[in-house]
Amino acid sequence: MLKIHDLTKVYGKSTVKALDGVSLEVEAGEIFGFIGPNGAGKTTLIKVLTGILPFNDGKVEICGEDVKKNPRKAKLNVGYVPDSHIIFDKLTGREYVDFMADIYGVGIDERKERAQKLLSSFSLTEDFDRPIKDYSHGMKQKISIIGALIHDPKLWVLDEPMTGLDPQSSYELKELMREHCRRGNAVFFSTHVLDVAEKICDKVGIILKGKMVMTGSMEEVREASKDGSLEDFFLSVAGKHEIAGMDDNSSAAHSKEPAAEKEPSVGKEESGK
Repeated sequence: MLKIHDLTKVYGKSTVKALDGVSLEVEAGEIFGFIGPNGAGKTTLIKVLTGILPFNDGKVEICGEDVKKNPRKAKLNVGYVPDSHIIFDKLTGREYVDFMADIYGVGIDERKERAQKLLSSFSLTEDFDRPIKDYSHGMKQKISIIGALIHDPKLWVLDEPMTGLDPQSSYELKELMREHCRRGNAVFFSTHVLDVAEKICDKVGIILKGKMVMTGSMEEVREASKDGSLEDFFLSVAGKHEIAGMDDNSSAAHSKEPAAEKEPSVGKEESGK
């Protein structure tokens, strides 16, 4: 569903790489959790793979379509929910969802059926015809999610999706993510909430200072962690890479890690990869 190879992104004339040789893959049926501290490059990578930002080197493919060579075909396979929830405030919820459906060529009957199901899940039916400017932060997040799913995308991309959602809506969102993958699609999302990632992800990736330092399955993470938790594993990996020189932007592939600590080898940076 998603293949990123040796991706590099530099902003303007900066000498610091916002993304430095990032590689990862997301298969059909997988929920992939993208984890890292603030400023690590999570949102930058998401904006690159959705075509919002250009990139300098590397390759991004969505469902086999090259984002740079065939941007329109690639984007047709993506449903994107940003962390900022910046949508058209002057529209009503219905007008916004119809606008998104028109962009992706979704038929009238098909969009009505999908919208009704999603509105019911998020308890937003009664507010569908209200102006979005009158929505709360959480309601804007919900209508943004509905707009991203109205065309039933193969790859669902979310940037910090739980922000602003109440417990019931968070539960419904996690169920939607699982259901989306059960139908042979994939979900790629960034999060700071490690407990959520641990419960719903099939695979996780850790990014630090623009470098992808680890990808692996949750089973591998639990085996490598002292207490079987993603939180313990993340703190361990982050701490070791800081000690190994991540602060001075050295390569994670050449960092020296204590032999006593076991880590998933799947997806770690290697020369020539």
